[in-house]
Amino acid sequence: MTIASAVRAGAVRAVDVIADALDRIERADPALSAFAEVWDERARAWAREVDARMDAGERPPLAGVPIGVKGRRGLRTAAPLLAAGCVPVGATSVPGPGTPWQTWGEGRYGRTVNPWRPDRTPGGSSAGSAAAVGAGLVPLATGNDGAGSVRIPAAWCGVVGLKATNGRFPTRDSTGLMAPGVLTRRVADAAAYWAVVSGDAPSRPHGPPLPAALWSPDLGFASPDPEVVAVAHAAAVRLREAGVVRLLLDARDGVRLDDPAPAWLALRGSEAGPSPEAARRLRAGNDRRLAALFRRTHLLLTPTAPTPPHGHQGPGERYSTALTWAFNLSGHPAISIPAGFGPDGCPVGLQLVAAHGQETALLAVAEAAEGTLGPWTPATCVRI
Repeated sequence: MTIASAVRAGAVRAVDVIADALDRIERADPALSAFAEVWDERARAWAREVDARMDAGERPPLAGVPIGVKGRRGLRTAAPLLAAGCVPVGATSVPGPGTPWQTWGEGRYGRTVNPWRPDRTPGGSSAGSAAAVGAGLVPLATGNDGAGSVRIPAAWCGVVGLKATNGRFPTRDSTGLMAPGVLTRRVADAAAYWAVVSGDAPSRPHGPPLPAALWSPDLGFASPDPEVVAVAHAAAVRLREAGVVRLLLDARDGVRLDDPAPAWLALRGSEAGPSPEAARRLRAGNDRRLAALFRRTHLLLTPTAPTPPHGHQGPGERYSTALTWAFNLSGHPAISIPAGFGPDGCPVGLQLVAAHGQETALLAVAEAAEGTLGPWTPATCVRI
């Protein structure tokens, strides 16, 4: 029985669910450092409010679900989740000052570690959210994604990470590159999140009976590690064999995008970026290619990150965003799901990208993929 259904049925009280979550965090977070702040008393008070709503006859869809919110300002965008009955237990870690790379996190006990290998980073910038979900401290944590900040840590921590269509929700990001997202251990939990925040999605999404999916190892420009490509490709093939997707592998269907890095950097005002006109042309060219691609296929499949999670010393010269930030520029929704494990024992992600506004169909395929590739998490995982 899942958390929300148990609370709605009266089988358990929200205050007890939250007490259990806070206990898990107290025991595990000194080693993980996934949280920048833990809101013990506030969380218990919110849980009491949920129980009071239940006693009054309300049945909020996510009653009593403990969640982490990305960063100390994460509550600003969590209002729909609170209204749905979620209980924030703390602010998850994000990258600290003093370094230009964002694939790490700094929590209240120091650097955030990857729950699969503590000598590796969880990714970022939604570092603590991915680590907390991956370690089972909470079943859901919020994130936002300006270049891969939800999808990369999801891939490296072996969880689900959804980035919404850019522009679908208000954002403080003037460039339009940032989109909200969520990290969960199960696709159904991401779908439950989406139903709440979108207001127009069913709780159990449905998509095409056999969607066409185009596989690309590199989007035509990246140089991902062969070991990462092999794991992600094997997962894509398993989805084809299980009848989840109709996989297009013919060379004539190949994806050939221009490297989006210059356009992304230009929008962010980096001195490394090209002229505004050159960036506009690059972006427009990729937009045309992707529009043509999604006229002939429902999905694009790639590895999520080009490398395994790096150590805490930093990523070196390679962009971890090589396969993700194209879709912040183009605005397409995307999800990372666990594909398997690399030779280093760390998770590898498979990225699924859909046409604009097709989050519900994307979630439907991801949930079917979970049934084929999973189970992704131990039997002790926390369920919404």
